[in-house]
Amino acid sequence: MNTQETILQLIKEKSVLKQDVNQLTTDTFKELKKALQESIDEIKSKFGNADQRVEFYYKDKGDLQAEIKVAGDVLVFQMHTNVFQFDKTHPLWKSSYFQNDEANSYVGVINIYNFLSDSFKYNREQDLGYLIGRIFINKEKHFMVQGKRQLGFLYQDMINATMDYTALKSIVDSSILYTLSFDLFIPPYETIQQLTVDDIQNMNHGISAATGKRLGFQFGIENNPH
Repeated sequence: MNTQETILQLIKEKSVLKQDVNQLTTDTFKELKKALQESIDEIKSKFGNADQRVEFYYKDKGDLQAEIKVAGDVLVFQMHTNVFQFDKTHPLWKSSYFQNDEANSYVGVINIYNFLSDSFKYNREQDLGYLIGRIFINKEKHFMVQGKRQLGFLYQDMINATMDYTALKSIVDSSILYTLSFDLFIPPYETIQQLTVDDIQNMNHGISAATGKRLGFQFGIENNPH
């Protein structure tokens, strides 16, 4: 086989595969938006009029992004436009699922980020959000989730788990549960003991020094990807 024939074969094999995975991820993301809307509607309905200060919403932010607000937190779900392959060091490469069909190792990715709702409300552009989970989906619609706490151990069976609406609803609810348990801690005194004149003046306009749930702290449990 000459060089051009090899190029054409790779295009036919890999490019078509990646298009298939991307389309499947796109379709899954559309279903995810429905799951987000349903979860928020259910929580809002059950919460009722217990406290008018507590806000819930779902926002469709376009083809690649959606967000929900639950009380003081915002969860942003973002679909990546590219298709990735699992690194050869990943444990799944030891399984027959990858070894018998390398195409199963190519996945689309949906990222889940957690922000403070006040970061958006007060336009605090320096505030930090945290990646709390990543959903991986392959050509057979098998999936797994890499993430924190329950997101990191409930959805690990990519060989057998198939993505459907029930799985999406479960992932959404697990993401909300983790977020509500992931509290804002007081930053170390040393990190905020100095401010510029610009900093203090900007506070009148809703802009302040960067804020994040774990800013300035290191937690072993939070640094564990599983």
